[in-house]
This record gives sequence, C-alpha cells and structure tokens, in this order.
Amino acid sequence: MSESDQDYAGQYGQLTPNGGGDPIPLLKERLTIGRRGECDIALKFKNVSSQHCRLTLEQGYWFIRDLNSRNGLKVDGRSVIRKRVDPGSVVAIARHEYTLDYDPFKLGAYGPPPADDDFMDEMMRSSLMDRAGIRKRKDNSSSSRHSID
Repeated sequence: MSESDQDYAGQYGQLTPNGGGDPIPLLKERLTIGRRGECDIALKFKNVSSQHCRLTLEQGYWFIRDLNSRNGLKVDGRSVIRKRVDPGSVVAIARHEYTLDYDPFKLGAYGPPPADDDFMDEMMRSSLMDRAGIRKRKDNSSSSRHSID
C-alpha cells in the first residue's frame, strides 16, 4: 500500500508513538500539545510542559513551534524553535518520540514545500558579527578594529 492510500487516525494525519501505543489523531489545522487537559493533545507526562508546543498546518505541511517549554522540542534529533515537519519525521516532545504521518497533497500541498524555518536556529547560534561577515582584526593596539572579510 502506498503512502497516499494509507488511512490515518485523523483527518489531518496522526502522531504515532515510537515504541508502541495508539496513534494520536490530528483533527484540526491548529493543535496545542501539552500536559493540560485543555490542550488539543494532552500528554500526561511530568516532563511535558502545560502548553509545550503547537502544530499548525500551512500549505499542506505541518509546522511545529515550541511554546517556551522547559524540556524542549526536537525534530529528527535536532532542537528546534519552529520547523516544518515533513511526513515520517520524528518529533520529540520532552524526550517522548512520535512519528508524524500525513500526506501533504491530501492536505492541499502543491509544488515545492513551503520554506523551512530551521535555518533561523542555525543562524541564531552564530554571533551577529559572524553573520554580518565582520571579523575582529588581531593587532597589538588597544583599540578594537574590525574588517570586513
């Protein structure tokens, strides 16, 4: 059976717990995930924040955003703040791993996927001077001079 023929637990796909368990249906285009009962997807684990993250469907693709959680969010093993989650990617919510299963074309995607925000995480890890291409010049004077590489 091809992926496009697969039935998912919810209209918009599913989160499948890695290591076993029932799939969690994705029933709307915007979902909050957290420990609180008011969340669209309630994960009753002590290390999951009360409102941990948000899933949003954009142009047929799911995007996930960390909502200032204590224990973070990873997609395919990399810490993220906001990222496009492609079908089959592994999402770790405070170390609890789920595979996100969905078909972008059934959800309205066409053409290339929308831009991924992951590059922002990489960019924010470098200093402003590095991003601007400015390096400190090494010299013996007391004043700090800069040059553009």
